[in-house]
Amino acid sequence: MDSSTLFGIATIGYILAMVTYIVYIAFRNKTIGVIASTITIVSFIAQTGAFFMRWYEGYIMGLRSLWHPPISNLYESIIFFVWCLILGYLIIEIKYKNRSFGAFVTPIAGLALAFIEMTGMSKEIEPLVPALQSNWLLAHVTMSFISYALFGLSFATALMYLIEKTEKKTEPAYIFWSCSLGILIVLLVAMTMDYLEFHVAATTSENIKNYLFKATFKSANSTVALLSWIGAFGIIALVWALGHHLKRVISALNVTPEILDELTYKTVAIGFPIFTLGGLIFGAIWADQAWGVYWSWDPKETWSLITWFVYAFFLHARLMRGWRGKRAAIVSVIGFVAVVFTYLGVNLLLSGLHSYGSLS
Repeated sequence: MDSSTLFGIATIGYILAMVTYIVYIAFRNKTIGVIASTITIVSFIAQTGAFFMRWYEGYIMGLRSLWHPPISNLYESIIFFVWCLILGYLIIEIKYKNRSFGAFVTPIAGLALAFIEMTGMSKEIEPLVPALQSNWLLAHVTMSFISYALFGLSFATALMYLIEKTEKKTEPAYIFWSCSLGILIVLLVAMTMDYLEFHVAATTSENIKNYLFKATFKSANSTVALLSWIGAFGIIALVWALGHHLKRVISALNVTPEILDELTYKTVAIGFPIFTLGGLIFGAIWADQAWGVYWSWDPKETWSLITWFVYAFFLHARLMRGWRGKRAAIVSVIGFVAVVFTYLGVNLLLSGLHSYGSLS
């Protein structure tokens, strides 16, 4: 058994856990909840084993030293992000003795892993490019993705808070979260259509750039493109119209808005200094060693700074202005959107010095 097999087991497990958690909150059956938690724990153990096995495989192949963990390309970083996300979730589940969060956290993990399969990114163990052959790799990358995972948890709890606390469909907070969720669904459907129509098996990020949304919004057929836009607005409108059903589900769970608000704040409060130190400061030091300049306004650096400002605003508004509840939750959701674009959008749509983190 090699690392790929264990990663495959973990991937299937997380997707099964996602479905089981959703069934659990729908039927409120304790046995189903126990099964969901068990699947998640087993999958997490399998992924942990796969991570260290891949680390060792890279070493015995002579491609990497023992000081360079498998977090150097987009595939490995997504796997590490999912590992951190699930670890954080399991800590929350054990501490708060509540499995309800799983239905909102495991989909993030499932979608991240599905992104790997849809894009067909390379999973091969490859030698490190010169820019990554630095002792700063471990500190910068691991701390960045630990903070990303914490921000992902804050996104899940903030979204749950907004769903539970919004009453009317015309309320700004309701429109915000329903449109955000609708757009996410649209993007996933569009990417799936790209994969199904073009059978994308990318070996370079350029392949994805060429095919992205070409089956829908950027189709050469104007009718298909028009129908895609109409369908997108239809999905968003449907989520807006039926969103109140989600409120009923969350309201029936054993989790109060106060706990959700507290978790949103705590995960950001822990993730922000980690991101500041590991993502920005250590990244700048590493950049100076690799490229001779602390800051070059590379797209990844620029969007990392934008992400930092969003979460800095969240903490400032909370601590200095007393922002809680809906306003704080909206900022948290916006912050994670910035994280996703920093993490994936820059690699797909832009280019720069961080090109080694692409889909190749």
